[in-house]
Amino acid sequence: MNLPDSPPPAEPERTPDAAQGPEPAPAARPGAGGMRASDADRDRVADRLREALADGRITAEEHAERIDAVYKAKTYADLEPVLADLPGGGGSAPSAPVDPAGRNPAAPPRTEPGTVVAILTESKRGGRWLVEPQTHANALLGKVMLDLRQAVLSQREVTINCSCVLGEVEIIVPPGVRVLSSATAVLGQVDVPFDDPEDPDPPTVRITGFTLLGQIGVRRRAVGEATLSERVKQLTEEHVNARLLGHQRHREVVREARDQHRRAVEEAREERMRIRDQRRAHLRELRDERRRHRY
Repeated sequence: MNLPDSPPPAEPERTPDAAQGPEPAPAARPGAGGMRASDADRDRVADRLREALADGRITAEEHAERIDAVYKAKTYADLEPVLADLPGGGGSAPSAPVDPAGRNPAAPPRTEPGTVVAILTESKRGGRWLVEPQTHANALLGKVMLDLRQAVLSQREVTINCSCVLGEVEIIVPPGVRVLSSATAVLGQVDVPFDDPEDPDPPTVRITGFTLLGQIGVRRRAVGEATLSERVKQLTEEHVNARLLGHQRHREVVREARDQHRRAVEEAREERMRIRDQRRAHLRELRDERRRHRY
């Protein structure tokens, strides 16, 4: 048999203070890690990852994964794990590097195509640029010049594959970079410096490819030091300028000599006219004097 349900107990009356209850706590402001990151913050973190890749601290796969995480990050807290295991990482919020001298921070290296081609011309690449793991230099009746003195290597060892036919490929590396060559020369020349740096694990540039009736040359130069071609060009310009100045000086001397000759001729003509006028005046005086004695 089912029993009827008992009536529910009456609720106690609440006092006005109890009805109001405690006031809700104010919402907590987000900390530094919860602040929204800007595009400039993401770019600065990407630049630090690019430098870490160039220094060999992370691999190319890790670099790609972290770059994806950087540009998906919304707050500073999302950016902190990306730099946590790198020197200077793990801070609360990325900030632009400050130079004590007040100069602007170094700009990130520019990205260049992986292939350089010179056909009946000359192609140069220098300054601060990002060297890919594999770079191709192709020269046909031309010259390719790659200046790595201020370049940033994408990894600890990069490869430059040269294809040179009746041309020249010139590569300039700074001191402290190891150069390894497996290039082949057919009726040509491959010139690579043999002075290895003292560092046991230096940045390495590997030269591969071939040259046919051409030349592949690697030169070691410090930043600011002129290369052989630059010195030859400078000496040629100085010689040409000297010859031009010599020709100009010769023309000035000839012009001055002509002016002196012209002035001398004019002075001689004026002198002859003066003597002629004096003689005529003297003859006129003598004639007048004879006329006075006659009459």
